[in-house]
Amino acid sequence: MLLLSCPCCGVTAEETEFAPGGEAHLTRSGPGSDDDAFESYMFARRNPSGVHFERWRHAYGCGKWFIAARCTVTLEVFATYPAQTTEPPPEVVAKIKARRPDREGHA
Repeated sequence: MLLLSCPCCGVTAEETEFAPGGEAHLTRSGPGSDDDAFESYMFARRNPSGVHFERWRHAYGCGKWFIAARCTVTLEVFATYPAQTTEPPPEVVAKIKARRPDREGHA
């Protein structure tokens, strides 16, 4: 079971207190985008075996969205940070690289 910490209210709880929201840091297609861009945004998702950035909502707490950087294999949670962050903070990337030196990039 995952233990997640909400960066908004500071509560650490089991994953059942939170609701998953899918892949984080997506480029959203707005009005006027072509069909291919919209299809890619709606349906093309990564499903990695390893480090992944996901959106979560503190459903039974403050109700706010945040992002969790975690390993899908070991369930290790590297960090959580506010959903308004457009890319992983440098300290989160450094923490991941320290634990997974073979990993490239951040997405």
